[in-house]
Amino acid sequence: MTTRLNRQFSRTGPDYRFGDQVCFDEIKTTFGFKTIILGHWVTKNEQHVAANLIYDALADLAQILAIPPKAIGLRNTLNLAFGSRGQKGVQAHYEPDRRTLALAKNAGAGALAHEWWHAFDHYICKHLFEHCSPTDFASSMWLKTSPNISHPLNQKLNHVYKSVLLSENGEQPSNFFTRSMSLDKQLGRLYYSLPEELTARAFECTIAYQKEIENEFLVSDVIHSKLERSGGFPLTGERSDIAQKLICYFQSLGNVLHSQQI
Repeated sequence: MTTRLNRQFSRTGPDYRFGDQVCFDEIKTTFGFKTIILGHWVTKNEQHVAANLIYDALADLAQILAIPPKAIGLRNTLNLAFGSRGQKGVQAHYEPDRRTLALAKNAGAGALAHEWWHAFDHYICKHLFEHCSPTDFASSMWLKTSPNISHPLNQKLNHVYKSVLLSENGEQPSNFFTRSMSLDKQLGRLYYSLPEELTARAFECTIAYQKEIENEFLVSDVIHSKLERSGGFPLTGERSDIAQKLICYFQSLGNVLHSQQI
């Protein structure tokens, strides 16, 4: 049987591995994951192929965001599952109760950036709000109440959430939010306009459209996709504003983390 791991994924970026084969233990150490879980039906060959693809994708993500690679694991709180904990018809998903980013063995490609944002959005909630439940996402909390933990980085992240979710004057939903609500009406259920999904799509759109590094395993099905044509991603002007604020936040975060040698 041919799996998606057998296909070639388009990538333009630095050669972090210098052509070497990596293993999942190296991924755990390099990117600071708490644990890595491999499914019982993942063969040795699939492990080898997937390890290289995931390593390059996470290294690309850290490079784009200008954060230390170890920061990807969110201070050793994030678990990574590959070929395990899959959900039927789902490429990848994030489980907040288990703090686990799960990639399907044969269908996880292209969803890594989107799901990593979910993990970050969940992790950062307690750093923005004094009172949040273990499963709250910061983006969802942000719409309900103002962040009450003061920090210069939080101010920059506040600008990110505002640019995605609210109009310029901060009094109405953003056009991106409004278009997503229309998509939900067509869909017949609440999904596209969930704050955590809006911010995840804004994040993966930022990653997809930056020009220095391209990685189809990290993010795909954004540019010229059916969802983009339907207004489900930020449009050109919106995208530029959101990207500027997102990259500004992560670069500032990276500067702090590098100074702490994380």
